Amino acid sequence: MTKRIILLRHGQSIWNLENRFTGWTDVDLSDKGRAEAAHAAELLKEAGLLPDISFTSYLRRAIHTLQIVLSGLERDWVPAIRDWHLNERHYGALQGLDKADTAKEFGEATVHEWRRGFDETPPLLTPDDPRWPGNDPRYKDLTADELPLAESLQDTIARVRCCWEERIVPATRDHDTVLIAAHGNSLRGLAMMMCHFTAAEIVDVEIPTGRPWVFEMDGRMNVIANHYL
Repeated sequence: MTKRIILLRHGQSIWNLENRFTGWTDVDLSDKGRAEAAHAAELLKEAGLLPDISFTSYLRRAIHTLQIVLSGLERDWVPAIRDWHLNERHYGALQGLDKADTAKEFGEATVHEWRRGFDETPPLLTPDDPRWPGNDPRYKDLTADELPLAESLQDTIARVRCCWEERIVPATRDHDTVLIAAHGNSLRGLAMMMCHFTAAEIVDVEIPTGRPWVFEMDGRMNVIANHYL
C-alpha cells in the first residue's frame, strides 16, 4: 500500500522577516507565516491529503505551523510528536545576528560556506553563552554530546536520521499519511534520506516556507513520486 510523507517547512518566522540567523532560537511565526500555514492546510484539504500522524520539532515556529495546519484540516486530534532531532540546524555564535551585517564583517564567501556548505561549521558558542541550549529546560534530558555549540548541515542530517529511523519510518507501519512540520535544514536531511541526494546535491535543494512537499512511498519506503502542492 502506498504511504505518503508530507514535508512542510514552517511559515515565515519573525527572524526570517528580519533576515537574522535563527537556528535553535525559539522565535515565533510572523503574520505572513501564520497565513502561509493556513494556506498549506487549504492545499492539503484540496488534495485530499489528511494526515493521521504528525511530527514536529521543539521550536514554536514549527509547532505553531503544525497546529494551524491540523486545525485548518479539522484534525486537531491527530497525534503530534515533538522531537528535538527535527530542530533547525544550530548556527552557533551566528544566532541572532543580521545576515547582511555578518557578510560584511566576515566576507560573503565565508558566510556563504557557513550557511550552505555541507560540512562547514559556523563559529561555535561557548557553554557560558546564554544562547547555549544547555540553558534551556526543554533540553534538560540531552547529554553533553547532544547539546550543540554549532552544527554543519552534515551534523544536522546525522541527528535527523535518528528520528527518521527510530520514529518516522516505524510510524508508517500503522499510518498512511505522515505530516512533518519542521525546518529548512532538518527537512533537507529527510529529503536526502528519501531521495538519496548526494552532499553536493542537497546543499542546492531549496525548500520554500509553507509549501507541502508530498512523497509517495512504496512498502519498502522507496520514493515512487514527489511533488509540491
